[in-house]
Amino acid sequence: MLKSKKSLKLALATLSAAALAGGLLTGCAPANAGGTITYLTQAEAWTHADPQRNYTGMHIAWFGSYLQRTLTAYDRAKGADGSAIVPDLATDLGTASNGNKKWEFTLRDGSTFEDGSPITCEDIKYGVSRTFATDIITDGPTYAISMLDVPSAEDGSSAYKGPYSTDAANDTASFDKAVTCSADHKTITFNLKRPVGDFNYTVTYLSFSPVPKAKDDGDQYDMHPVSTGPYKIKSYKINGSMVLVRNEKWSASSDPLRANRANPDKIVVKFGQSPEVTDQIMLADKDKVAVSLDALLPTNLSKVFDDKGNVLAKYEGRALNVYDPYVRYAAVNVKKLNCLPVRQAIYYAKNFDSLITLSGGQAFNGDPADGVIKPLMGLDYAPTGWAAGDPDWKPEGNIEKAKALMDQAKTECPDLYARATDPNQGIFYDVADTPTSKSASAIWIESMAAIGVTMKFNFIEPGKYYSIVLDATKQGDLSAGGWAPDWANASTVVPELFTAEGGFPMSQNWDDPAYAEFKKRSDANLSETDRVKQGKEWAALNKYAMDQMWVIPGVFSKTQEIWGSKIGGAFFWEPQGSLSFGDLYIKK
Repeated sequence: MLKSKKSLKLALATLSAAALAGGLLTGCAPANAGGTITYLTQAEAWTHADPQRNYTGMHIAWFGSYLQRTLTAYDRAKGADGSAIVPDLATDLGTASNGNKKWEFTLRDGSTFEDGSPITCEDIKYGVSRTFATDIITDGPTYAISMLDVPSAEDGSSAYKGPYSTDAANDTASFDKAVTCSADHKTITFNLKRPVGDFNYTVTYLSFSPVPKAKDDGDQYDMHPVSTGPYKIKSYKINGSMVLVRNEKWSASSDPLRANRANPDKIVVKFGQSPEVTDQIMLADKDKVAVSLDALLPTNLSKVFDDKGNVLAKYEGRALNVYDPYVRYAAVNVKKLNCLPVRQAIYYAKNFDSLITLSGGQAFNGDPADGVIKPLMGLDYAPTGWAAGDPDWKPEGNIEKAKALMDQAKTECPDLYARATDPNQGIFYDVADTPTSKSASAIWIESMAAIGVTMKFNFIEPGKYYSIVLDATKQGDLSAGGWAPDWANASTVVPELFTAEGGFPMSQNWDDPAYAEFKKRSDANLSETDRVKQGKEWAALNKYAMDQMWVIPGVFSKTQEIWGSKIGGAFFWEPQGSLSFGDLYIKK
């Protein structure tokens, strides 16, 4: 989920000094080359390594730094400058015509796969086609499906089912018209079903990166994606490690964005690490060239930061505490919790104070959220009247209000009321299996018990979490979630979370009686060309979703990062909400 904070106009107008310098220095080796950087994580594996299936900011940042290139990319720069886009595989930021319904990109010379074969237009087209195979290529962004001029089938899905389908009705011809290649294989053209003025932000996604058809083996490609970047995979073992080594076929002259950033000789990711052990390694600086991919445990935050969240002198230069682009929430599975009073009762009974204290307090966790759009979105944000804007909301929980709603539910939806209050059934909440989640579960259980609701927890291995909760057959009643705008337009938030075609539709709210009106307004707003008017409508639809309680709001969140004392080049990369991994090096 990308989270640009800079306006499209500025991003299109500006190529950063860093990017231009990279283009001039492509023949030089990085000044800080050499050594091995080690990443530590409790996850058993990456959620996905397949570029078309990668859809979390940190993962996109990591793979986009080392292994996968895209037509355009976010600049590697600190602060708001990092939210500007620059050419990557393309020679420029693309050419729009036909009222922003047609976009053309010309490929750079010299860009290759790890076997040395040239990257062509057809390779990018094939990569995009995989997005349509939603039965096999799961969990990734669906912008190609929603934007490309491919008709829909009777059931509302795309008439094109991707490159693996053997169904005679598979509308390959429409896809071939929507994405075309020039005779010299250098220019790719995307024909869209609606105007998209910022489509060149869309193609920063790894889902628009090239895949060689001959190497594609469907869902198994997740274990061995072919590299187009400065590194390639030497080995990858679940609950073991991933090892990257230099890609000797990579051409620095064809990749100015990474040319002076391919620093370490080797990169190792160690999976299945104990969070307690990782924290001790990082706190004691036992591995000076290590980087943690996980958050510090709340019990250890006071060892690195003061009570206002400032980095202590001992850790200056190797830790940070910043607002990230995310909004955290509990997605409500509306198909299962199909009663608004029950959803609202959960919201009012939740003990926000205890949960945020457990996570280190607002200095580390963030501020109470009133929806899924963060205030920094500017044009697209307006207070929804929930959380701090709701006179009935209390940080410690409003049990009296919640009980009244449960009494209402007993009459309006007796079946769900009976399940929710039955100790042998109850409501199931999906969360990642972490020490903090287990501690938080006790607070939730106590809060819900106060209103007669039985809450139970599905603890899911972190690396498998989203692949499970995005599967409608496996998802519980509530699922912990987090989302950030993919770029500076809530068109990448509201439809993605709350429409059936969205890339992250955990709320499964399309059977809700309120959905039809919401969907009609959301679809119309996607084509709205007046940005101010569009922003006001996204803000209104954010409130609409909250009024239906399609999510239980959490926090406008913060993140803490820590790394070893010999790691240089670390800074927070705003659009991805993570460290800029490609800038890291080992200090001499």
